[in-house]
Amino acid sequence: MNSKQERDSGQPKDPESEEDLDNDILDIYNFNQLLAMDDDGDIHAFSRDIVSQYFDQARSTFADMEKALKEKDLLMLSSLGHYLKGSSATIGVKKVMECCKNIQFLGKLQNISGKGRLEKEQALKLITQELRTGKKEYVNAMEFLGFFYDCSFAPAKEDSKPNVNKDSEHGTPQATGTTTPLPDKAEAPSETNPVALAKPKPS
Repeated sequence: MNSKQERDSGQPKDPESEEDLDNDILDIYNFNQLLAMDDDGDIHAFSRDIVSQYFDQARSTFADMEKALKEKDLLMLSSLGHYLKGSSATIGVKKVMECCKNIQFLGKLQNISGKGRLEKEQALKLITQELRTGKKEYVNAMEFLGFFYDCSFAPAKEDSKPNVNKDSEHGTPQATGTTTPLPDKAEAPSETNPVALAKPKPS
């Protein structure tokens, strides 16, 4: 079955059988851990809902990062970077995770390896670059996983940032909507807590 036939079937693809999914967008190991929580065969309703929540929260977090960047609030930027790093790791969106890890360190005036000491303006400049890259990779991941689940994770209002495609205007199913509350504490994904998407509180 080719890619077009798989999409037309309305069923998500199995990442373990698709070599092209093992790329720079997804950490396949983490993503398969999430898929393992599904109990509905190839429908993947549970994991799709978690992925939808991730994209909604990532969109909101990027907006908070933009606000903190304008205010030059390095502590908040570091906290938000730490939060979205963990959320991205849970889903397996590894390039967004990497950018957020860098923002976490830069917000502490450290270099991206977590060492050294930077001047504030230098750190802010680097955070601006990382944020731009992170938002781009977020859109790439949203489109990629939208294809996998055969739905659109784009926001209902297209004036939200970062901008995404307008599949919803052409009848593509939306995965966003009412979702269940998330855990209060961000943790690394595990068998007992595979969903770790709690948002940090301002210090």
